Amino acid sequence: MLAQKFAAATVCIALAGCGLPRGAGFESEVLAASNANTAAEGEEAVYDFAVYEVNRETLPVLQGWPVTGQKTLPWLVAQEQPASLIIAPGDIVQMTIWDAEESSIFGPSGVTPLQPASVNSGGRIFVPYIGDIQISGMSPSTARMRIEEELIRTVPSAQVQLSVEPGRANTANLASGVNAPGLYPLPDRNFKILDLFSQAGGPSLELNSPQVRLVRAGKTYGVPFNQLLREPRFNVALRGGDRVYVEDDDRQFITLGATGAQSIFDFPETEFSALEALAVIGGVNAGTANPEGVLIMREYDVAAVSDGVKGPPKERVVFKIDLTSADGLFSAGNFMLEGNDLIYGTESALGPALTLFNLTSTVANTVTAN
Repeated sequence: MLAQKFAAATVCIALAGCGLPRGAGFESEVLAASNANTAAEGEEAVYDFAVYEVNRETLPVLQGWPVTGQKTLPWLVAQEQPASLIIAPGDIVQMTIWDAEESSIFGPSGVTPLQPASVNSGGRIFVPYIGDIQISGMSPSTARMRIEEELIRTVPSAQVQLSVEPGRANTANLASGVNAPGLYPLPDRNFKILDLFSQAGGPSLELNSPQVRLVRAGKTYGVPFNQLLREPRFNVALRGGDRVYVEDDDRQFITLGATGAQSIFDFPETEFSALEALAVIGGVNAGTANPEGVLIMREYDVAAVSDGVKGPPKERVVFKIDLTSADGLFSAGNFMLEGNDLIYGTESALGPALTLFNLTSTVANTVTAN
């Protein structure tokens, strides 16, 4: 019996001497200087990264740094437009001419519906007793008055009724990322992009975080769909020839170390805080993690490097979050995650000791049972 207990104790001591396996590094290891193992006595430590604790004091500065890891596109500001269509080549014009004269040249009834006419590439249509007349660039009411002005020279009592069906030049192309893609006619100049989404049934439910893209005159604009819903000033009026599509947010973040999950995650929302990310991944490992040392590692473009106020002082920055303080938790809720961020849970110094204690208890219980 004594020999068995001695053997068990020997095993525990050997394990302690060899070091127990760990799932993550200690905070001091992760944040060590790049020359920590090779620096001579008196040599200055060399760090190729900057470290910032995320708290009430640092948060305003960190929030002003350039955004990294995502596409940044401009968006247009909405301006109210007249509630009328502008006639363009390809539109279909339907006219009816009324003439009260008994001996009207348009027939005994005095009402003559004309065959629908397509506005030609030059912006003109043919009208009997007038010939070709320019109407492109006019509103339907202006075009009607223009035709009447020409027609009364021949038919003094003539009146014109005119309607326009938008052609290809007065349509918007809703290309993809929606429930009903296709070409949508623009009934007037104040037809807004949310009106278009209403007709198309909104973004596809398969998209995790839909991002709206508007291509106009060769330039691409972008805005998150949720922001488009919240901000009336972003609900811009469409123009003929606009192409609209919706794509998913392709940003991801990585979790490693003593976190609740080690994987790659998609962004579920456009604005996604570090605290929300920790909730999604199940927080940190309750048995091994150091809750005071949750690290977020981010790499900036060299052009963003600045004085630490306008931008980060180094390309590589480590943000430290303390989950044991109210300030740390509140600040983590206001610190937005960015694409390609790495969330790393450091190991607690008590983790190996607890593991060794558990091993010792298991061995001791086994020996006692025998």
